[in-house]
Amino acid sequence: MPKRIVAAAAGLTAAAVLLGGCTGSSANGEADERPVVLTTFTVLEDIAEQVAGEHLRVESITKVGAEIHGYEPTPGDLRRASGADLILDNGLNLEAWFAQFVESLDVPHVVVSEGVEVMSIADGSAEGLPNPHAWMSALNVQVYVDNMVAAFSELDPDHAADYAANGRAYQAELQQVHDELVAELATLPANERALVTCEGAFSYLARDAGLTEQYLWAVNAEQQATPQQIARTIEFVDEQGVPAVFCESTVSDKAMQQVVQATDAAFGGTLYVDSLSDPDGPVPSYLDLLRHDATVITDALAGGG
Repeated sequence: MPKRIVAAAAGLTAAAVLLGGCTGSSANGEADERPVVLTTFTVLEDIAEQVAGEHLRVESITKVGAEIHGYEPTPGDLRRASGADLILDNGLNLEAWFAQFVESLDVPHVVVSEGVEVMSIADGSAEGLPNPHAWMSALNVQVYVDNMVAAFSELDPDHAADYAANGRAYQAELQQVHDELVAELATLPANERALVTCEGAFSYLARDAGLTEQYLWAVNAEQQATPQQIARTIEFVDEQGVPAVFCESTVSDKAMQQVVQATDAAFGGTLYVDSLSDPDGPVPSYLDLLRHDATVITDALAGGG
């Protein structure tokens, strides 16, 4: 984290104490006195809202479309975090930028991926470290929900029964979407069951659906898509006869277009991982994200993309 951000943390933490906690406004303009739950990105925000219901005000630090790995928090982010009642992050090294100033705040902090069956990054400079994209499995997110129910119940014991009921209802939806996703991707012939993306963010989805995963780079970084990575991906696409390749909404597809130009594969479309879309976009919710990605992948690999 840049030194200026770390330095700002102490000053803004003190300022937040003087200014008091975050108080928002409700739809009718009245002060919103509900406890504030702050998440690190929009996917977690949506999941948390399903569990919180009407009792908590849930917000995301990062905005729609943000690239979560390399995000640099602003002084405004630090101020919001100081005024929150609870902070949720994914963990698994996803938000390394967040850890340094969270530790300096007197705010409860919960890692929502705690307890999931973690997959390791297979190669690159991060080889052997946890793959952080555990939310790309609806089964894993059922664990996220359990962690949120526990955290919200501790924060607001008066509504613990509601959080538990909301969690159970949402877990049923998650299970349904998981079953639909697996069934949809199971329709692909064996030679088309390969998922080629820019970032290795789909390991958990590929595991759930029985797909072979290939990617240009393992984790988003400043320097991406080396000639060796592009050549390796071209070789895989050619050898496997992969009909379509994909890229994520938060990164440029320029490198993947080189793979398309060098092979018979089509560009299958844009997948969503680290961010939801605006409300009128294709993935305004986490469940929409999973359904969108499953449909885009299936249609493109089956020749309908």
